Amino acid sequence: MTNTRAAAWIGGGVLLVAWFAAAVGAPRPATVPPRDPQPASQASDQLTAIAADVHAQAERLRERLARAPVPQTPLRNPFAFDVPRPELPPPGMIAAAAAPEPAPSEPPVPMLSLIGVAEDATPGGPRRTAIIAGEADALFIVGEGQAVGSRYRVTAIGADAVELEDRLTGGRRRLALR
Repeated sequence: MTNTRAAAWIGGGVLLVAWFAAAVGAPRPATVPPRDPQPASQASDQLTAIAADVHAQAERLRERLARAPVPQTPLRNPFAFDVPRPELPPPGMIAAAAAPEPAPSEPPVPMLSLIGVAEDATPGGPRRTAIIAGEADALFIVGEGQAVGSRYRVTAIGADAVELEDRLTGGRRRLALR
């Protein structure tokens, strides 16, 4: 550290100490005397009036709550795992209440889309592989004869389309590039 720098530090410290010393010795403003307090009888009268007003409002609130409709008990609890079961009819009524079961409907057709076709050159001709996007980010990379999920099987792969066979219904489904 140079002499100039040391002198600057010492001079700055002396100025800081002088500033703090001047602040301690500075006169403080005189405090303002409090206002004349109210007589005790006026203060107690005001408190009594406020208490009476609070009691009157509380009584009005109790009257309104007594006239309000009572909330009904909920029919279901979204946080309960047990489902309430309906009461069973008398034994003689069971046969009359039974309805024929509806015929099972076909499962919904899954969303599938052809997103690409890859082709390899082989001595026996081109060998194609289809890239099919399914539901829930499923991706199928399949060749002819392979399964697409549990429902479909690939029957043919063209340059821009794929033919699928539905294992449930035996029908055909064609997917084309867009």
